Amino acid sequence: MNREADEKRTSWSISDLAQELDVSTRTIRYYEEVGLILPARTERGIRYYSRQDRARLRLILRGKRFGFSLEQIREMIELFGEDRSGRAQLLRAIEYGNQKLAEIDEKIRELGQLREDILAYKRGFEQKLLEEHGEGKR
Repeated sequence: MNREADEKRTSWSISDLAQELDVSTRTIRYYEEVGLILPARTERGIRYYSRQDRARLRLILRGKRFGFSLEQIREMIELFGEDRSGRAQLLRAIEYGNQKLAEIDEKIRELGQLREDILAYKRGFEQKLLEEHGEGKR
């Protein structure tokens, strides 16, 4: 579908959204089950998603990609509903972002230490190989 037609579009099926956003229909249904999105339904019970649902789903997927929990994502979505200016949502996103950055920094530190430990063991093994078998580095 071209961009102009997409801009005029007002609703999407679950399979359309799944394909567009590269997620499974099961993932979208799960987000519905936990109350993060609430699509409308036809008389026959077929889901259809509005522009707002589509935008919300994109926000959910971005939050998951950044490592936020579904509860953190829910809170940010609810904050936007309470404060349409988006200020409270932005402040919370910054807070959660700072927490994620601190977690990443800690993981980097731990990985650096693990790397040093492995290098030390490797050097010890190479030394032992040299001393006991006359072989050098590999």
